[in-house]
Amino acid sequence: MHILFITSTRLGDAILSTGLLDTLLHRYPQADFTIACGPVAAGLFAHMPRRVRTIEMVKRRYDMHWVALWRQCRGQKWDLCVDLRGSVTSYFLRVGRRHVMRGGRREGRRITHIGNLLGLDPAPMPVVWTSADERARAATMLPDGPRWVALGPTANWDGKIWPADRFAAVFSALRAADPAMRPVILYGPGAAERARAEGVLAQLPDALDTGGGLSVTQVAALLARCTLFIGNDSGLMHLAAATGIPTVGLFGRSKASEYAPAGPWARVVMAPGPVGNAPMEGLSVANVVTTARCLLADRDRRKR
Repeated sequence: MHILFITSTRLGDAILSTGLLDTLLHRYPQADFTIACGPVAAGLFAHMPRRVRTIEMVKRRYDMHWVALWRQCRGQKWDLCVDLRGSVTSYFLRVGRRHVMRGGRREGRRITHIGNLLGLDPAPMPVVWTSADERARAATMLPDGPRWVALGPTANWDGKIWPADRFAAVFSALRAADPAMRPVILYGPGAAERARAEGVLAQLPDALDTGGGLSVTQVAALLARCTLFIGNDSGLMHLAAATGIPTVGLFGRSKASEYAPAGPWARVVMAPGPVGNAPMEGLSVANVVTTARCLLADRDRRKR
């Protein structure tokens, strides 16, 4: 059985779709999978079971990237196609069954829309696939002993970024109550991402700087060893929630009602003001600290 799964170009959206993929893996244990996604998201599927191919869709003028995808898929008879991009591509392929998500932005949680495509309620939670080597490397970078707290101070645009001094203040308040905590600063590749992280790195000199050069799944392996993640609305926030660790997502210029992190221990803190257009500067340190403490206490209580 051959399944074509067309998912997002953006990392966060692609992460939200992994729960649906995991459902298909269990539902069709003899199937192989071809993933079509954007280059930024491609690494997310590197260790997915029974993945035979990832097709990286590079956006082209006049939607020619869809023609390129069709050309790469037309020689195969597909038993099932799941298209989260709302394209017409699967209608020009030999497909037994197809599930195509309606295009355009809609109110409500993105993960709910994804689950609804296959009639799943509640929607399946995201998952992350990492390798044994990545988990071993993560254990070396983040050894047992400290309680590692991951901070995600960057985002894909500056309006979604909480000020660096607030991140430092939150961590300092948490460590005052738990001296075993140590910060880990995570950010993506490139000079712009590094520049966005510099302010937090400068104020937390004992932080582990991960350097921005790790793959998506290497970062996921690191996150899985952390006690807590606090970060802006970003792909990194969704990755943290998918690993199952306590995750606090910070929202102001984006809608938590659509893109709240999805995971067993995921919470959001929203800046006061117009929904989806509230200045991040209005988000208080005290509110984030309280949310993080309550989340950790709740998780610890339920583990007993």
